[in-house]
Amino acid sequence: MTKGPVRRAALLLGAVAALLWPLTFASAQGVADFYRDKTITIMLGHPPGGSYDFYARLAADYLKKHLPGQPHILVQHRPGGGGVVAAAYFYANAPRDGTMIALFPETIAHTQILDPRIGRWKMQEMTYIGSFAPVNTAFVIRKGAPAQTIDELRTTETVMACTGASSQGYQYGMLLKTLAGFKFKIVCGYPGSSEVQLAMKRGEADITSSSWNSIRITQRDEIKSGNLKLLIQAGLRRNAELSHVPLMQELVNDQEAKRIVEFASAGAAIGRALLAPPDVPADRIRALRDAFDAMVKDPQFLAEAEKRGLEIDAASGAEVQKVSDAIINAPPELIDKAAKAQGGS
Repeated sequence: MTKGPVRRAALLLGAVAALLWPLTFASAQGVADFYRDKTITIMLGHPPGGSYDFYARLAADYLKKHLPGQPHILVQHRPGGGGVVAAAYFYANAPRDGTMIALFPETIAHTQILDPRIGRWKMQEMTYIGSFAPVNTAFVIRKGAPAQTIDELRTTETVMACTGASSQGYQYGMLLKTLAGFKFKIVCGYPGSSEVQLAMKRGEADITSSSWNSIRITQRDEIKSGNLKLLIQAGLRRNAELSHVPLMQELVNDQEAKRIVEFASAGAAIGRALLAPPDVPADRIRALRDAFDAMVKDPQFLAEAEKRGLEIDAASGAEVQKVSDAIINAPPELIDKAAKAQGGS
């Protein structure tokens, strides 16, 4: 290209940028004016003490630093049904102005399509802001449980504790029961991970599953002492810290069963992610996403995450949205088989 066309192209780009700059500035200024002196609520579907709470409180401390207007941020807990109660409330009732966001289970897209009676929301109408980290689930069994190995889980009844039918604990437990022949007796209804851990200590439950992001903090001493043993993990790839622990899909031989398990595990890539309700103005979504992206690169944020023992392997809102959309738009036959494998219809 000659210098003349190059110069003309540069001048044209400069002119376009000059025209767009006032609009961009006005949008940013409008977002700052809106958020100034306001409070953003991060809603959780679980009680305090687990990885949802850990990541939400970290965001409450650092997101405002990067958001125009620097609003106050607080965390609200609405536990019940493994996150179902909060997710349904959030979709139907959350303010649609950018003053309420959420951090829900990575399974809510699956719940929507696998059990619409429970998943009363539409993920395609909500927007992901960003993910702190993917989340592999770890199955831990207590010392003294009647089964202690994977082979024994196929022959000996073992009580598995979970929070609700929409939780990964129930969904993954049913997959192993249906597709891998595990003799699980699944008992749901515990309010949160703290109560599940207490049930394990009392011996009323033998095995449970929870995010490795949480277990690596809350149960480190129990695992180190041998009171809890890691047996299985759920995800698309083995977590680097759990390289010796098999994935669920490695425990089934049938290729169709592997396909179902991998589809059911796809939410691991969503992980612990912030979500906005429907109809939030585009400029505020953009501001929230930009603030998240800046926060997860902030050296102070990263140092504090390390201090709290929280893994950060962030993904942008657009990246997480693609994963959620792929789950929602999965082939109907695969959705049907996964629903049946989890005890649905």
